[in-house]
Amino acid sequence: MSLSASFNSVSKDFGPVRVLHDVDISFERGHVYGLLGENGAGKSTLMKILCGYEQPSQGSLLIDGRPCHFASSGEAESLGIVLIHQEINLADDLTIAQNIFLGREKKRGLFLDSAWMRRETTALLDQVGLRADPDTKVSQLIVAEKQLVEIAKALSKNTRLLVMDEPTATLTPTETERLFGLISRFHEAGTTVIYISHKLDEVERVTDRIVVMRDGRFITARPTAGTSRREMANLMVGRELEDLFPEKIPAPSGVAPALEVKNFSVPGWAHDISFCVRPGEILGFAGLVGAGRTELFEGLLGLRPSESGQVFMQGVPHRFRNPRDAARCGLTYLSEDRKGKGILLHFGLRQNLTLMALERYAKPFIDSAGEREALKTAVSEFGIRTGSLDVPASALSGGNQQKLALAKVLHPHPGVVILDEPTRGVDIGAKRDIYFLIQKLASNGLAVVVISSELAELIGLCHRVLVMRTGHQQGVLEQDQLNEKELIAHATGTQTA
Repeated sequence: MSLSASFNSVSKDFGPVRVLHDVDISFERGHVYGLLGENGAGKSTLMKILCGYEQPSQGSLLIDGRPCHFASSGEAESLGIVLIHQEINLADDLTIAQNIFLGREKKRGLFLDSAWMRRETTALLDQVGLRADPDTKVSQLIVAEKQLVEIAKALSKNTRLLVMDEPTATLTPTETERLFGLISRFHEAGTTVIYISHKLDEVERVTDRIVVMRDGRFITARPTAGTSRREMANLMVGRELEDLFPEKIPAPSGVAPALEVKNFSVPGWAHDISFCVRPGEILGFAGLVGAGRTELFEGLLGLRPSESGQVFMQGVPHRFRNPRDAARCGLTYLSEDRKGKGILLHFGLRQNLTLMALERYAKPFIDSAGEREALKTAVSEFGIRTGSLDVPASALSGGNQQKLALAKVLHPHPGVVILDEPTRGVDIGAKRDIYFLIQKLASNGLAVVVISSELAELIGLCHRVLVMRTGHQQGVLEQDQLNEKELIAHATGTQTA
């Protein structure tokens, strides 16, 4: 049996900053809702109140018409209210099975029934399409696999109201299709589903109603049918949204590469990869999850051991020991794992921004005033929404954390920047801002590498796209070859010769 949830004049303050303003929203039983809004609109905060992770500063929460106050997420889950987080919320040092049944361990007498939990985990992983041993430590999984474990964990509970916050951000098309099938099963069973996503095609496909928030306020609720994606986008941003991608500026010809990689290999992940990217060019990397794109660049930056190959910056050979070594040579990298590797959540905004360029501010003591001025500039240029400059990075919404991470890797003024899933978890308005920023970087002579799982992003932004499959280079598609059919064919190994 499903649950309904209502928010009556709910407000939420974090210190002096109010992030929710008198929100009145009702989620009726048995529907699949699309909860829409830009980053910072308050969607995740509202859902954390529903799921017991936060408490409202004012107003009340009603479950099936009765006032409820959850002191913890455990109390909410005991009623069947489950949240699949946008940020991975797993214990890295525990196994997959231990994570799925954490706090709900199955016992046989006085002892844990580990065999039963492993069997159940295997069945759950099969449902979400993850082929992994239940005894595998979560620390050994890539980001997309961790997301599938989060979904499997939700399936293991007696879920009556399910909140999914950007669940497909790291998934392949095949894994996404499987997830949509699971949502249909929840819907058929009568479960209430609240689906938060910036991918409006997904919202259009899997939801029957949409709820729109903007700047911490409720804007509208309406049936999904009859509301176009463009209307959804305009409701989110509060204005008519123009073209999503900037007009492409031709890549310069006859220019020496800023970065050239020859026959580079990372054991177990990438084999004999060669490419170059020139100043003013945007080079894309496509491939399915597990293709080895991220691992290739982690090896190039010294984050993973590499076994062969050559790397040239401006024609000069280099072998980077770590990302700081690479940054000194003019190469910076934005990780796909914002929370784990992109920024330090408990550090302040200015400390995060200047971390890769501390030499500029240590004279020999840290120039805090200089850092603060740099932060003011970054907040303006990157559109980072924050009520105060003096908050930790954890106080920002997911999308604004992404903007901060992007500002951080560009702050050392690199010649080459590698952006791994630069718009993951970012709303459509902010996506457009980032796309125009990326083009501006290239127009100013920066060489840009974009690793993305969104084909439209690669097609709309890049001059060329290198496609990888199971660690091998499948080919490089020139601009006149960039279309979804060709990219998918190369990523799956079904392209014609």
